[in-house]
Amino acid sequence: MSTITSTALQTSYPPILPKSFNGNQPKTIRLYPLSNYTFGTKETQPEEDPSVLARLKRLEEHYVAHGMRRTCEGILVCHEHNHPHILMLQIANAFFKLPGDYLHAEDDEIEGFKIRLNERLAPVGTQFSGEGVNEEWEIGDTLAQWWRPNFETFMYPFIPAHVTRPKECKKLYFIQLPRRKVLSVPKNMKLLAVPLFELYDNTARYGPQLSAIPHLLSRYNFEFVDENGQVVAVTPGGGPDGDYVPKTKVLAGGDEEMKEDGIKDENGIQ
Repeated sequence: MSTITSTALQTSYPPILPKSFNGNQPKTIRLYPLSNYTFGTKETQPEEDPSVLARLKRLEEHYVAHGMRRTCEGILVCHEHNHPHILMLQIANAFFKLPGDYLHAEDDEIEGFKIRLNERLAPVGTQFSGEGVNEEWEIGDTLAQWWRPNFETFMYPFIPAHVTRPKECKKLYFIQLPRRKVLSVPKNMKLLAVPLFELYDNTARYGPQLSAIPHLLSRYNFEFVDENGQVVAVTPGGGPDGDYVPKTKVLAGGDEEMKEDGIKDENGIQ
């Protein structure tokens, strides 16, 4: 019975060195605590359309004049007790949406998007001063594209095979929040901080676009920083502090009490 020696397993090919453990790994994003940010209110910004039908009619008019409409919305992330929270608007105690809006036909996408973010969230006048008031928006990765095939409320994360001329493309961008920032929301809206676990698989309340945000953010690792700038937790390896259970917080605007009845998703579907 022959014995295989170590010399029989040798090869003339050089060894293949393994890739670094950091190779092809998620980007690490630094998140600052919710307490680092200042929130206020500003003048009411009424909705442009009194109904869903009116909104779709305006979309059709835009398409005839300019072609496909472009919409940009921002995913702004901070943390509360080392759990990521998304800053989100609520309108009329019913509709949830991300900050942003459709772009004018002549707008450059990024610059036009910054203008829309300022319209929604930038402070006005001399209400606030100091660090974070005039902080520039840092537009990060495009995390998703949603397509509106027809003049209907439904949007999809793909273009259906039979559609060659979609009517709208909505892009969701990651917004890297700075260490400090002042945000002001129109009085007729609420600015909420919604924890990721509340959004996950919750299409009944938030609709398909918003409930998909935890999936979109899973491409990143997070580094959680306290008010003093010290890293207190990282992904993986650190969760919420103690027995704290993250929950949605009303940061500014609207009524003080959240109404649970009649909640609809971003497409107005009960």
